[in-house]
Amino acid sequence: MAPLVPSLRFERSFWRTGIERVAGVDEVGVAPTCGAVVAAAVIMRPGCHRIPNVRDSKTLSALQRERLAPLIRRRAVAVGVGAASVVEIDRLNIYHATHLAMRRAIARLGGHDHVLVDGNRIHGFEDHVGPYTAIVDGDAKAYSIACASVVAKVVRDRMMIKLAARYPGYGWEHNQGYATRDHRDAIRAMGLTPFHRRSFLALQRTLAGDQLDLDLLGDPSASPSTHELLERELVPVMADDAAFDLVDLASLEVSPA
Repeated sequence: MAPLVPSLRFERSFWRTGIERVAGVDEVGVAPTCGAVVAAAVIMRPGCHRIPNVRDSKTLSALQRERLAPLIRRRAVAVGVGAASVVEIDRLNIYHATHLAMRRAIARLGGHDHVLVDGNRIHGFEDHVGPYTAIVDGDAKAYSIACASVVAKVVRDRMMIKLAARYPGYGWEHNQGYATRDHRDAIRAMGLTPFHRRSFLALQRTLAGDQLDLDLLGDPSASPSTHELLERELVPVMADDAAFDLVDLASLEVSPA
């Protein structure tokens, strides 16, 4: 079955009423057992035409996503990227950390009128972002959400490649932190890094299988702070055209409360 092609019908319904800055938001990195969860928010120009082949990032190859991401950046009115660190994931749980990453991405847009979010309604989300619409399978249905999914995926994959160079042997450059066999085998052989999500049941099961003591596999208190993670590890945020550069993400230090 061919993948769905996202449309602009959701955005157009707002544009017709004068609501122009409609932001599509999506996140990546919910299921992996390590690394930050990353979200992106994208606002497209009212009346724009779709970029060919932009769709849910999960249906695209890495090469396709790398080619599309700079095109999205050039055509977008605004792009924001946010993340929640491993420390925050373990403290808040992945559900709340994901929404925190979304809020941070939206905060970097420089203003918006309405938000389109992939997934179900989020309790209290409007208190932080204002009016929003939740769209189940939104990354496959709404164009701006699909754009956000591509941007977020490219950013997180590049982050994991950088971390793979710092912590070789776990295969993060190709498994992106998912609990693949090679990743599980590496955990059993080398233990956990500060970027593993210790609260995840998959990690606990992997470690329990070898009867390893979690306390002997690195001090979780040594895990980098949110600010350090965002400044030093979340590096490939799109700057302009095809370039990906460091940006100052200190403004993303939003209280999780």
